[in-house]
Amino acid sequence: MLPRRSIIRISTQTPQVRLLLKTNLTSQIRTIVLSTAAATLSLTGTTLYAQTTDEAVIEEVFVVGTRRAYQGNFSNLENPSAVQSMDLELLREVGALNLNDALDLSASVARQNNFGGLWNSFSIRGFSGDINLPSGFLVNGFNAGRGFAGPRDIVGIESVEVLKGPRSALFGRGEPGGTINLITKRPNFETQGDVRVTLGRWNQQRLEGDYQSTAGANDEVGYRLVGFYEDSESFRDTVETERLGLYPSVTWQITEQSRVTYELEYTRQDVPFDRGVAFTEEFGFTPRDTFAGEPGDGPIETEVIGHQLEFQHNFSNNWSLLAGFGYRDTSFTGNASETNFDGRQTLFLDGRTLSRFFRFRDFESEYTVLRAELAGQFATGSLNHRLLLGADYDRFENDQLILRYRPGSFGPDTDINTLDPAEYLFLDVFNPVYGQFPQPVPGPNTDREEELDGAGFYVQDQIDLTEKLQVRLGFRYDDFSQDLTDLRATPVTTVTTEDSRVSPQFGAVYLLNEGLSLYASYGEGFRQQTGSDFRGNQFDPNLTESAEVGIKADLGSLIDGVSGEASFTVFQVDQSNILVNDDRPEAEAAGFFSRAAGEARSRGIELDVNLATDGGFNLWFSYAYTDAEFTNSNPDADFGALIEEGDPLINAPENQLNIQASQSFNLGAMPAQLGGGVLYTDERLGWTGFDFYLPDYTTVRLFGELEPMRGVTLRFDIDNLFDETFYTNSFADVWVEPGMPRRYRLTASYAF
Repeated sequence: MLPRRSIIRISTQTPQVRLLLKTNLTSQIRTIVLSTAAATLSLTGTTLYAQTTDEAVIEEVFVVGTRRAYQGNFSNLENPSAVQSMDLELLREVGALNLNDALDLSASVARQNNFGGLWNSFSIRGFSGDINLPSGFLVNGFNAGRGFAGPRDIVGIESVEVLKGPRSALFGRGEPGGTINLITKRPNFETQGDVRVTLGRWNQQRLEGDYQSTAGANDEVGYRLVGFYEDSESFRDTVETERLGLYPSVTWQITEQSRVTYELEYTRQDVPFDRGVAFTEEFGFTPRDTFAGEPGDGPIETEVIGHQLEFQHNFSNNWSLLAGFGYRDTSFTGNASETNFDGRQTLFLDGRTLSRFFRFRDFESEYTVLRAELAGQFATGSLNHRLLLGADYDRFENDQLILRYRPGSFGPDTDINTLDPAEYLFLDVFNPVYGQFPQPVPGPNTDREEELDGAGFYVQDQIDLTEKLQVRLGFRYDDFSQDLTDLRATPVTTVTTEDSRVSPQFGAVYLLNEGLSLYASYGEGFRQQTGSDFRGNQFDPNLTESAEVGIKADLGSLIDGVSGEASFTVFQVDQSNILVNDDRPEAEAAGFFSRAAGEARSRGIELDVNLATDGGFNLWFSYAYTDAEFTNSNPDADFGALIEEGDPLINAPENQLNIQASQSFNLGAMPAQLGGGVLYTDERLGWTGFDFYLPDYTTVRLFGELEPMRGVTLRFDIDNLFDETFYTNSFADVWVEPGMPRRYRLTASYAF
């Protein structure tokens, strides 16, 4: 993958040179054929070198293509932070269908409570964001993870980037442990396409399509149509999902220097609200196939309509402008019968009778983003600078209406036979009979409107002090405000609060040789927090300080016949202003409120390797050791249980490992591939402030692929080969997500 601007320097003594360079990131795909007997390529910043024993430069060629916001012209060796990139080839090799499947490849990422399967939620290096909202992620550099669009499908994604450490010096408001950036499929100014059909266990039926071509007198317009439809049952009784997604895009190459790209995102999903299984110390976990909700409640309906518009203009070979607009409208509506907690939970009395409560939710959000970024390079004396200078604005409007019915509480010595089954919505977890009781009539619970506005500007300069030593300096200034309206109050009240923050970033890179670099970095970040304290004021932002040191390797420069990258990182992340229960007397007198007073720290190491050999062998290896714990004592924000200093963070495994390996070969005249992977996740805390842990687990996946005729591919996947019973994440002991039993899938695809 080439950056926006690259210089190719060819040095040779021989007249016979044959070098083929292709970049499909530009609408004008350029193929450059030059001559050399033995040339090697290495990308360092904006310069692509082809070297032999002779160092005389005979030609310079500029290749100008599209670039991405916040990235700059840097090779991985020059980036003073840890980065993982899962490209389309790897995502298809592991059989990833959704964002969770992709993020499982990174040992630095752990699954968090996903709100009954209705959104993506994850932590990076032990830290997660707001548990009451989906985890924030970027789409092509746009803040687009907020909102209620359901779990993200992978069909429209070209690659997934895990950008570790706080990136607020560039990206602005983000998650505390790192940033996930999704790169979408856009036109490549080619005519091609593919269709994929998948049939799997539990009546899974899935259809995917991807087609692109060009238009216009000189093929200056490229368009791409991507979409999917899936209907599937589940290992969870009565649970069935239906999903539809359409992701068209168009790029207009206005001139040699200017282009504009528009993308549409439309997804509709019908997904039952599923809180998973429950656990009691005396009786263990409830059966993993028993759905604790009510089929008669119907599914939760989620919908998103999103727009992205980008304009790029190259002023010269050294300077370019990237400006963009994004708008995303999401909705989330439906009923749900959910498992009660202890105090209202009859499962703790007899080990088989589950009690439930009922909620209706109507959530809507609108997310608007504007941005502009100038990127370029220049020299001051002997120093070379690569500069990013930008500004952005975003507004997040979050409207939430919740109606709730909840039965009364009872003591631990209660005789279950004295309780009204209809009041507690009883369900026998070993012999569930649904629809026994009329749907409750819920009453008022939450009715609020929230607007978060933020504007900021940022500067980053990476300076070549010597041929080997580079330093990166950056900072970002943000000004933000919150309007929080309580529609249940009499009279209706709106509280407005404002704040501003500066987020600095420092880094250094030392290039040991063309294939190795050492780096160190420090950065600060923040994240706005939704909701308010007992006085109605916005919470102070969640603050993060992060430092890391590491070594990176370009394997292709070090080992003959191998391409790929490797990195080893040691990191520490400190976080403050975590929401905890406000136990001050004046707050307790007002009710149950939170305040920003918690502190935590995460320390660890990471080892990541991604390589491919000339013989068709591919390896992905990702290991992380993460020691994430609270560093002060406070009552928990959700239940008031005491968090003691040294307690671990929820759903944060100390050890996590993911390995994926494959081998390509020919079966007769037919190309084929075999491979598989292993995911290991250590035990982890399952309920903040309580002594409840999810057990560790290891799952194995296998796949085989065969191309019986040109363009036609058949693939067979087996996930969780040994049918292990495991649990991926939880919010509490009665809200635990079970892992999927052994699953098999057959996929047929046709490329044209």
